[in-house]
Formats: sequence, structure tokens, C-alpha cells
Amino acid sequence: MAKVTFNKAQRWYPGADSPAVPGIDLEIDDGEFMVLVGPSGCGKSTTLRMLAGLEECNSGSIHIGDRDVTHMPPKDRDIAMVFQSYALYPHMTVADNMAFALKMAKVPEAERRKKVEEAAKILGLTEYLDRKPKALSGGQRQRVAMGRAIVRAPQVFCMDEPLSNLDAKMRVQTRTDIAKLQRDLGVTTVYVTHDQVEAMTMGDRVAVMKDGLLQQVDSPLNLYDKPANLFVAGFIGSPQMNLIEAKAVDGQAKIGDYLVPVDPAASRKMEGNITVGVRPENWRVVAQSEGGLPVDVTVIEELGADAFVYGTSGVEGTPHDIIVRVGGRDTIHKGETLYVTTDPANVHVFDTDTGERLSE
Repeated sequence: MAKVTFNKAQRWYPGADSPAVPGIDLEIDDGEFMVLVGPSGCGKSTTLRMLAGLEECNSGSIHIGDRDVTHMPPKDRDIAMVFQSYALYPHMTVADNMAFALKMAKVPEAERRKKVEEAAKILGLTEYLDRKPKALSGGQRQRVAMGRAIVRAPQVFCMDEPLSNLDAKMRVQTRTDIAKLQRDLGVTTVYVTHDQVEAMTMGDRVAVMKDGLLQQVDSPLNLYDKPANLFVAGFIGSPQMNLIEAKAVDGQAKIGDYLVPVDPAASRKMEGNITVGVRPENWRVVAQSEGGLPVDVTVIEELGADAFVYGTSGVEGTPHDIIVRVGGRDTIHKGETLYVTTDPANVHVFDTDTGERLSE
């Protein structure tokens, strides 16, 4: 186990007009589960592969513990990689797949067997050790890939979208397994995903990336409650935050003819064009007489315990869809018009031009 440090680490692919990762600064604590998340092409996998030694670091440095591994070959970095594809040898049994790296390192057979059995017990694979990968489900194959990493007892786990090949139900189960496993083992883990739900549910901290640059590094709840900019606000949360264009007028946000009260700390900084953000669960449905924002209901997603109402407002600056979370037993119908409002404490305010957060 060890701390991981990126110090202005840059990756510039030959022939590219700009670097894929311009220079990332990031510290990952010993035993921490750090998730790198962002849209496709944001540089998260490149960052992980630089740590693993699979991509060259053109400038800057990468440290694992006290060792500078910037130009060290992958085999000497003491990391274990879990890939998106399981990368299992089809002609080998589960036990042989898990023990392969140890065999290459010339670890004695008795010790190999002991480590494989210990890992198999942790992962619930004991009864499958004599099977070939083709006889396993996708989730079981991914656990074998995890087992292959565990037996090496590395300082760092590197995981590159390991759940993307699984179906929805298996992804939920396996992400829980991985998070529990990491807590039990206490191994520093860097996990890459484009799925922000995975990031929120698994990471001790989450690093949100865009165009190779870190946008915000924080705990999942802080990312949700205090997004640093418009990109993070729109990316974190499912369904995403409602982002509405407005103008700052006398310390309030004016959306068309509607005035939205905002937190005093934000109102002092507001001027010109602003964007206000409201999470779907922070809307309150009110009577028309209370002057709420009108929402014409177009789609209702019923989830049982609650429901998400999608609608359009027609008020200048409002997005194509306004999303409102309501109770699962609330009687709302398509074609109906809701009127919604919220409290100042639940309104996130951003500068439209810079994207920066103005709220405290």
C-alpha cells in the first residue's frame, strides 16, 4: 500500500495538436479509493495508464510511495491492473489464471496455491477454481480478473472501467463487491469510469475530468452539494441538475418574468448573465396562485418509491426539459401543468460566462 502522487504529469500523443492530459496534479492517499470520472475522451484512462506505465509520461512525474516511477517499466511499479475486458487465458482454469503472475515471478507452487485459495475465498470463487473462463458468467469472470490482481498483493490497484461489459443488475452487485473488497484489503485504488453513479457510490473521493483537466476533486457528497462549476453540476447527479439561464436583478435571479430568490452569499457576487441550478428533488410543487414556474408535463418516469416528472416550461432561459422529483403515489398526469418553486438554500448559482460557482 502506498500514496500515489501525480506532479504535473503530461501525456502528449505524437502528431496530436494538444496534449491528452496537459499536466495533472493529484494526490491519492494511502489506502484511498479514488475514482476518475468524466465523459469519453476526457483523459481519465490516459491518466490511469500513465500510472500503470502503459503510456509514456512526457513531462512531470508520478510517485508511488517514495519511489519515482515516471520512467520505470510497468513490471517494476508494483501495481496490478484490472481491464475493461477480462483478459483471461481461455485454455487455463480459474486457479491457473489467478496464479499466472505468481508463476512468472517463480513463486513456489505451495505458496501460489495458498494465495489463490485465499483470494478465491474472499471473492466467492472457491467452487469455480477448476473451471475454464467460458463456463463462468461475466460477473464471475471479472471476479477472476480481480483475483489475479489480489494474489500479487500490489501497492496499487488500477481499474479501467471493469464493469462496462456487465448487465445492469450485475454491475450493481459487482460494484458493491469491489467497494467492499477494497475496504477489506485497504489497497490504494485508482478506478476509472464514465458512469457517475458508479463514481458516487464507490469512491472515497472522486476526481471529475474534462479535456484532460481536473474540474473538482472531492467527496461524492460535496460534489453533489457544492459543484465547483457548471460542468460538474451538469455531470454529477442522476437525473442531472436543472440548469436555467437567468439574469441578476437586484440580488435575485430573473428567469423570464419570474424572480427566484437566491442565497445572500451568492446574490452579492451576481451580475449580468447567470445560470441557476436546482436538483430535481429540491423543487416544491405549489398552487398556481403562489406564482411558481410553470412546467407542462410530457413524461413521467414511475420508479415506485418516487417518480421523475419531465416537462417544458416555455419561459425564456429554461432548458428543453425541466425535471422534478415527486412522490411515487402523487397523482400527476401527462399534459398537466405543474407550478414549482424552491428555497434559496437549494439554488446553485453559476457565472454563465466562466462557469464558476458563485454560491457558497
